[in-house]
Amino acid sequence: MKKLLILTTALAAAASAAHADITVISWGGAYEKSQVEAYNRPFTAQTGIAVKMLAADNPAAPIKSMVESNNVGVDVADVEYTDAIRLCDDGLLEEIDPAILPPAPDGTPATEDFLPGALTDCAVGSMVFSTVYGYDVTKFPDEKPSTIADFFDTEKFPGKRGMRKSARANLEMALMAEGVPAAEVYDLLATPEGLDRAFAKLDTIKRNVVWWEAGAQPPQLLADGEVVMTTAYNGRLFTAVVTENKPFAMVWDGQVYEYELFVIPKGAPNKDAALEYIKFATDTQRLADQTKWISYGPARKSSLSLVGLYEDGKTEMAPHMPTAEANLANALRSSYEFWVDRDIEINERFSTWLAE
Repeated sequence: MKKLLILTTALAAAASAAHADITVISWGGAYEKSQVEAYNRPFTAQTGIAVKMLAADNPAAPIKSMVESNNVGVDVADVEYTDAIRLCDDGLLEEIDPAILPPAPDGTPATEDFLPGALTDCAVGSMVFSTVYGYDVTKFPDEKPSTIADFFDTEKFPGKRGMRKSARANLEMALMAEGVPAAEVYDLLATPEGLDRAFAKLDTIKRNVVWWEAGAQPPQLLADGEVVMTTAYNGRLFTAVVTENKPFAMVWDGQVYEYELFVIPKGAPNKDAALEYIKFATDTQRLADQTKWISYGPARKSSLSLVGLYEDGKTEMAPHMPTAEANLANALRSSYEFWVDRDIEINERFSTWLAE
């Protein structure tokens, strides 16, 4: 009887480990809702593994702290590209073999189905988000802004501008507003002359800028009339227009887009279950499903044709993706190679410039 009790206890423990609940840290808000609906609920239904969500302003910061203190309480984190590379290089993430990822429905291997750069040694891309700019249509009853150059033209389109209080994306947009082709932006920005040129362009609107730091702020700045145009994450502007009926329009010209990726912190308590979650969440159907709740593009080619309607059941989502063909006419993919090497140095210069 004692042996049977021991065996039963062991089997129960093994079953518990096999179905260990996992914790995912992400960004909160509408983005978290899209992950819960598209990934978490169906994953739990299929596997029995419950998913707990945590939110952070930037999930990379607590992940770094947890791993360095050897006190990891998170199994999966959703991070930006530069952070994924930096954390991996610092040995703070588990490596993820792309061979474990499910192929596309037609059998195309994951390594060929994911968009370029969406798979790294330690990360698997899920969505493509973009920094664009939007404007209040009521402020411009006649001619409407339509290019990135218009954002910087305060004579033709007078009024305050909103911009994120960070060098990244602002400098790239400044050069594109100068007429620099997207393909040449980072080569030029890597030179002292190019960096000076970008800051000089920012100088032209500096006195008209209201700086924002959190993603929820730009639509609010527009709604409150504090600015007439603002850079913003495309999903935030989409939500303001579609669900809140705000009189805003979005300009895709000069967009700077980048990936969100899933990573597993080194020492995650439930690594095997975390891998199962990432495999599930980044398959073709799940990435397409997420677009029902947010206007970020899926990181797999095979998902694009499956993008359907928004949760309102009326709005076609495909035209609102950063990766829609029409929206990529003059677009720039954020370069992690550039920012990993120069982030600290350039942001120090940006902070000094702000204070001048």
